[in-house]
Amino acid sequence: MAFAVIVVLGYLLGSCPWGYWLVKLVRHQDIREIGSGNIGASNVFRSAGISLGVPVIALDILKGFAPALLGVIYVSHVCGIVAGGAAMIGHWRPLFLRFAKGGKMIATAGGTFLALAPLAAGSGVVLWIAVWTIFGFPSIASIVATLFMPFASWAYGYPRPVIAFGAATFVAAVYLHRANIDRLLHGKESRSRIALLPRLRSALHAR
Repeated sequence: MAFAVIVVLGYLLGSCPWGYWLVKLVRHQDIREIGSGNIGASNVFRSAGISLGVPVIALDILKGFAPALLGVIYVSHVCGIVAGGAAMIGHWRPLFLRFAKGGKMIATAGGTFLALAPLAAGSGVVLWIAVWTIFGFPSIASIVATLFMPFASWAYGYPRPVIAFGAATFVAAVYLHRANIDRLLHGKESRSRIALLPRLRSALHAR
């Protein structure tokens, strides 16, 4: 019974479209009509700025972390995985947006891993920040970080279901970022202004 309740709670928490709600509340705009049209933190950061981007990413992480942690504490790692996975699915197809297209689950997946495999999650966050800072593409950072997660989970000695969940998360990340991958291949993906690699190239060419 507890297993089912926690999983349902995970989906309901995951279905809370914080990117949509906060931008609507503060800016009176529909985030789905701005930028990439995604309700996730990356689009909120680009379109509405850091003042809304930070709370959105924090809330998106929390909605994966909370049900996964409850599952691990009160039932098992498997329950935590399923509850976190349910939150990720809710973020992707939120009930509160009538199952319309939601976000790409990366922050919610990060929150889930923070509960399931905190050492691996911490390493993944460092890697995500490093890749994003160097290349300036959140999509590349997300794909690389999710690819890293099953190996990090194995290296830190977490249970096999957590490792398998990491592999499944990577597959989901590649699928949900397929449009980004296409834009990257055609040189049309938006790059963050913080990217260090273009600056380094410009400095080298200037010499």
